[in-house]
Amino acid sequence: MIEETIKDAEMRMGKSVDSLHSELAKIRTGRAHPSLLDHITVDYYGAATPLSQVANVSVEDARTLSISPWEKDMVAPIEKAIMKSDLGLNPATAGTIIRIPMPQLTEERRRDLVRVVKNEAEGGRVAVRNIRRDANGDFKELLKEKEISEDECRQSEERIQKLTDTYIVKVDEALAAKEKELMEF
Repeated sequence: MIEETIKDAEMRMGKSVDSLHSELAKIRTGRAHPSLLDHITVDYYGAATPLSQVANVSVEDARTLSISPWEKDMVAPIEKAIMKSDLGLNPATAGTIIRIPMPQLTEERRRDLVRVVKNEAEGGRVAVRNIRRDANGDFKELLKEKEISEDECRQSEERIQKLTDTYIVKVDEALAAKEKELMEF
């Protein structure tokens, strides 16, 4: 019972950190990266389809993304979807290739993005702590039902705390890496 709870908590904490990584990947730095467009969907014959399923997204150089649609007809819908997105990007079309230049970030915008990143990281820490709280609640419940002893309960809580500390460090490392990336010129 204890092992199952700990394994479940570890799996959920891992998912929380993965979720944080995917949220941080969406936050734009000055550098071009295909993952910036992961959440964009395109109208593909009446169905909202992820951009990656209707075109090839690649990095042309450090500040330019290149999109090659599988079909010629998809150029206009892709362009429209990128312009409608919250990224503030202006695609330029040359035949069937769509190029997206990444504008330089201002110092003020960088600081705003760092604030956003810190909020995301705090959300990740809160999620990990909530998982710890849930696991500790399960241990207390087992103790109350006399399925485990007080010593086992205390040892389990210590193991969960070590697990929590490990995942909090992972969240902090992700935050530090993203902050460093944002503040680079």
